Formats: sequence, structure tokens, C-alpha cells
Amino acid sequence: MDWTLEVVILPVSDIDRAVRFYRDQVGFDLDHDTTNEHMHVVQLTPKGSGCSIVFGDLPPQREMAPGSLKGLQLCVADAAAARAELVERGVQASELTSFGDQDGSTFFGFADPDGNTWAVQELKVRAEKPLIPVEARGRFGA
Repeated sequence: MDWTLEVVILPVSDIDRAVRFYRDQVGFDLDHDTTNEHMHVVQLTPKGSGCSIVFGDLPPQREMAPGSLKGLQLCVADAAAARAELVERGVQASELTSFGDQDGSTFFGFADPDGNTWAVQELKVRAEKPLIPVEARGRFGA
């Protein structure tokens, strides 16, 4: 039986500000932004990922303090290009750091407005072998 990690709850203090940051600056796809008399819940997914982030105002989404999630990891085929894209969009990102010559040894990081932190790892193999093939992508019929 497969067990897939598909959602990580991200603790934020301002839902609308977090949407703007992750959608407009980081470039995640907005899957849904649901507001009704009972809740406001948002789901965003990094391009090419099978795992999404969710934040909102339901009790389970408020169990962690805003900014308390540290070290979430993203992988990209080209760390320098990814960092440049984020910086161009106004995200403060650390400099590239390499721990060797092998694929997977280059990283940089950034934080959201609440202080949740992300590590971005370069895996050049993702350019040729994406984790989720392009033809298999598309949530909600997109």
C-alpha cells in the first residue's frame, strides 16, 4: 500500500498575506481559497510537487504558532535560477551554499513573512527526470 504525503499544515498569522507571498512571490499554484461562515482555508502547491501547503483558521490549523515550522525542503533542477527568480519577486533568499560536487549538494534558503523557513536543494536530475512527470500533473482537472 502506498502512503503519500500530500499536505503540510503551515502556521501563519495572516491568511491573505500568506497567499500573496506563496502565490505571487514564491510562485506556488493556488489550488483553492475557500471562505464561508465557518472557515477560511487555502491550499497551494509548488509546481511539480505532489505535496501542498494548507493554512487557515480551523482549530487544527492553529495548533502551531505562526512561523514555527522550520526546514521545509523544496527541490529544483537549478538552484541559481530558482534563487534569482525568488529574489526578482522580492523574496529575501540566502546565498547559494555547496557541500560538495555531487548532485544534491547545493542549497539556499528563505523564510515567509511569519518566519517559517524553507531549504531549497538543487537536484539537477529533476531537469531530466521530474518527480512527477509533466503529463501526470494537474490537480482538479487543471
